[in-house]
Amino acid sequence: MSARLFEVIAPDEETAVVRDIARNHGADDVIVGAATGDGRRVIRIAVGAADRQALLDSLQMALSGDDKWRIIILPVEATVPRIREDREADEAGEKTGQGVAKRKILSGMTREELSAQLSGGAELDGNFLLLVALSVVVAAIGLIQNNVAVVIGAMVIAPLLGPNLALAFGGAVGAKSLMVQAMRTNLVGIGFTLLLSIGIGWLVGPEASSEELMARTRVDLAGVALALASGAAAALSLTNGLSSTLVGVMVAVALLPPATAIGIMLGSARWDLALGAAMLLAVNVVSVNLSAQAVFRLKGIRPRTWFDDGRSGGFAWATIAFWTCLLIALMVVTVRMNGG
Repeated sequence: MSARLFEVIAPDEETAVVRDIARNHGADDVIVGAATGDGRRVIRIAVGAADRQALLDSLQMALSGDDKWRIIILPVEATVPRIREDREADEAGEKTGQGVAKRKILSGMTREELSAQLSGGAELDGNFLLLVALSVVVAAIGLIQNNVAVVIGAMVIAPLLGPNLALAFGGAVGAKSLMVQAMRTNLVGIGFTLLLSIGIGWLVGPEASSEELMARTRVDLAGVALALASGAAAALSLTNGLSSTLVGVMVAVALLPPATAIGIMLGSARWDLALGAAMLLAVNVVSVNLSAQAVFRLKGIRPRTWFDDGRSGGFAWATIAFWTCLLIALMVVTVRMNGG
């Protein structure tokens, strides 16, 4: 369910302001709790999908002059009866034939929820490195033995979804610090993948030439389409609050096998095949980030204030243009390498 419960902890004198803002945004229930004893009060607001982000932005704007406030966002599994604004929006859409599709496109998790989730997914820690190491070992075994099931198993544990979506999200809202964090995590993850897979390639030697492995040493349009679809599906799944496990596997399919193939080929001194795998990895990274950022913009993910939106809007389109130009350049280089 798309409803949320906002628990607003604000100075007692701001209670009326918070209540009025909630009412103006069509909140179904506004419950003012007892004073907390430190000059603050808890106000609980039940809100559906229609104006959730707008309500959150208005509350932050009204309370930003004080440092004694906090907004806690809690998911709601179900309400009986349904949240009024969602019910009325659905009924209006059914009568007019309009509005429902647009509301569903723009509904979903708030900017703040996405930021909190993606910041955690982009963290570089021991768990991330351990999962990378395990997924590389499993992927390498699957590629060398031409075992598709084992390769898919590696995708399940590969932690590559978080940093790539964080990079795309940071570009959409102009969060440069999040982009730097995501790029660092991505680079360390890919570097660690290369280091481990080079060692595996050195141990295995040049006889590793399975169909699964060789397929990751060349770029084709099907691979590009897979990477674009993976990034778009991952961003759409995340913004709608759906499970990201399956799309995480799709993103890992686009990124981890090529990175592992690079290392195996380098370790076995097959430089031309390593170059082909590197081109595939570069194309896939660019495609995933391009499509994910485009979906974030389509879903209405914007900075909180109009001033920040004015500054980051240009930055967002600049990053989309950068990814697009880079993808075109990589495809041109690939065609020339293939003798096309």
